[in-house]
Amino acid sequence: MSSIRLFILSSFAELGAMHGHRLRIEADKKRVPFWTDIPVGAVYGAMKRLAAEGLLREAGQERQGNRPTRQLYEITEAGMVALEELRISGLTDIWFKYDPFDLALTKANAKDLDAFMALLADRLERMKTLLTERREMIEAAIPYIGLIEEWALRHSERRLAAEVDYLTELLAFAPAIADDQYNPRARKEKVLVTGKGGQRYKKQD
Repeated sequence: MSSIRLFILSSFAELGAMHGHRLRIEADKKRVPFWTDIPVGAVYGAMKRLAAEGLLREAGQERQGNRPTRQLYEITEAGMVALEELRISGLTDIWFKYDPFDLALTKANAKDLDAFMALLADRLERMKTLLTERREMIEAAIPYIGLIEEWALRHSERRLAAEVDYLTELLAFAPAIADDQYNPRARKEKVLVTGKGGQRYKKQD
């Protein structure tokens, strides 16, 4: 699901014909970067791509005062169909991406316990700072946004809070992790088998 496509198409559906500069103003006004990864300046190129796909179409031109003439666009019927699909997929699709931290953790030298704990403690403090900043930003934004937008912001707050909880627990387990690297616990062997669902690991009897 493309966030920028959803934002652009929904904006045209709500506001009607407009040019790229107006769309960028809307992105700033609606504080789009607060809850998406959309670079506001990317809307111009994305608009042209949507027009090339037939989801937007030219709808005349506009000129105000001494400003340059700007091309207006509007959403097409195909764009409305695509918008509804994006709305549904955005709410139903589960987005998951592996964090490079997890791979780095499996390769860490926990035997040097002090250095290992220092790295984790530093990450934890920076995550706490991010969480505090996020909470302050949300509280400052609440008077200017609707309830549904507030809950969009709360999602990122909860994810950061979960990361803080995880790192706090991981830090407490650091001595046990270091001990496991010195004296590894017993591990069961697994064998790679091929079946109807493809290859998978199976515990060896």
